[in-house]
Amino acid sequence: MSESKVLGIVFSNMHDDQMGDLTMVRTMGSVPFGGRYRLVDFALSNMVNAGIRDVGMITKSNYHSLMDHVGSGREWDLARKIGGLTILPPYARAKAGMYRGNLDALNGIYAFLASSKAKYVLLCDCDIVANIDYNAMLAAHEESGAGVTILCGRYDVAPHHGEDLILSIQENGFLRDAFQSAGVGGEQDVYMNAAIFDRELLLRLTADGVSHGQYSINGVISEQARSNNVYCYRCGGWSYHIHNLTEYFAANMALLDEKVRQELFLPERPILTKIRDEAPAKYGLSSSVKNSLVADGCIIEGTVENSVIFRGVKIGQGAVVKNSIIMQSTVVNNNAELEYVVLDKDVLIKDGRRLAGYLTYPLYVPKKSHI
Repeated sequence: MSESKVLGIVFSNMHDDQMGDLTMVRTMGSVPFGGRYRLVDFALSNMVNAGIRDVGMITKSNYHSLMDHVGSGREWDLARKIGGLTILPPYARAKAGMYRGNLDALNGIYAFLASSKAKYVLLCDCDIVANIDYNAMLAAHEESGAGVTILCGRYDVAPHHGEDLILSIQENGFLRDAFQSAGVGGEQDVYMNAAIFDRELLLRLTADGVSHGQYSINGVISEQARSNNVYCYRCGGWSYHIHNLTEYFAANMALLDEKVRQELFLPERPILTKIRDEAPAKYGLSSSVKNSLVADGCIIEGTVENSVIFRGVKIGQGAVVKNSIIMQSTVVNNNAELEYVVLDKDVLIKDGRRLAGYLTYPLYVPKKSHI
């Protein structure tokens, strides 16, 4: 697609409150994932793989680690004199308060949207792990003649979530109706928090929606569905919609399946991330590693099974790590035992400690904790 045809907008904070302590000191976008990535990497990579070179990233709070990760956007070829990556902090507009939803956030960057020469705006959150062909989605949008095209997937919805927008889709692919998922369970068509809008339409809907007390783009989508103006594009390949720590854990564990990795990490549409120059992982003579992802810079002297190990982690002699996620620069000392545990960055687990969670309730240990 033409570099000036689509403006990308990434919401980095939109689902922070769902993730508990994992987003206490970081945005949803900067949550580590898969041994070497951040969740924002998937949003940015999917855009640049489609030729989008003008991206605005809306932030709200706790975005220091996000800024450290994305920097100028060089890894995604977004460090440019014209266009490129633009960070859009809160209070971007005079007299604006802290935004209360994504529609309110768009109202805060109204001038940024209005000044763009792009014909379309692609909006996406950072709660979806997927490799999305936005070129195909844009082609479907233009062919349909709709003012809005939303990305949808079919998921098994938990009745207690209440955050999903459930879709009723007509046979021709247009949206019939949309409603929140509270009390609705089972397999459903779900809005995946990514949408393409005609830019002029988005500007009108933003101004009108905020003036009528709306703060979420979900309400706008529901209203446009009544005008038969929303087309639904189905996401292909493997994808995971992350709502909470348990689903974050499950999404990481899914990467241990080779078929999932093949669908997610495609050579023609690579997932890009910040480059770190570290030595290859080192394995001691007494180490044992089975069905795990181990990043560079690690020193493994114990046993690791069915786990995701991030960069610079050290596993001591006699230590046993099973079904766990160990984030960057964490140290697990000798003879410690971990199972169904998520250790954040820079955690120290002392000799002989034993920690265990459960598959549906992993134990989370906050950043820089000593146990």
